[in-house]
Amino acid sequence: METCMQIEQRKPVNNDLDTLFHTYGDMIYRLALVRTRSTADAEDVVQEVFLRCLKNNPSFASAEHQKAWLIKVTINCAKSLLGSAFRRHSVPEDAAGELVSEDETPDSTVYDAVMKLPEKYRTAIHLYYYEDYSVKEIASVMRTTESTVKSWLHRARAMLKETLGGEMDV
Repeated sequence: METCMQIEQRKPVNNDLDTLFHTYGDMIYRLALVRTRSTADAEDVVQEVFLRCLKNNPSFASAEHQKAWLIKVTINCAKSLLGSAFRRHSVPEDAAGELVSEDETPDSTVYDAVMKLPEKYRTAIHLYYYEDYSVKEIASVMRTTESTVKSWLHRARAMLKETLGGEMDV
């Protein structure tokens, strides 16, 4: 006999783009912003993620599967954008101050310190603290081991502590 949870997991997930955008748009944008460090690039990544969703029309087993798929596609799109030939052969603009205004983040000092971390550490910190993913879920999304994710989080915290001078508890 099936439990309610098993029946719920078999239930098809709503793939309406409007609903997906309102549910996950902010999360995808924040993750893209963490990966690319540019609002314009983050907006391009969000657009690409939803275009891929429209084009592929994937079927999801659950809402968690849907969210994990969107996160993985966001990471891949950001990686593709950052590795494009155009990016490798162009001089980046100085986008200091472009990312987020001070009223949008509760503590811009911490945010700025996180944005200066290497990409894999930024992503792990973002998924762990902002999206409430477990180490196991982050490992799955980033296709690595749990111990690697734990190391990234530990190193990122150490870098943040050094950058912030121990003034804040991270």
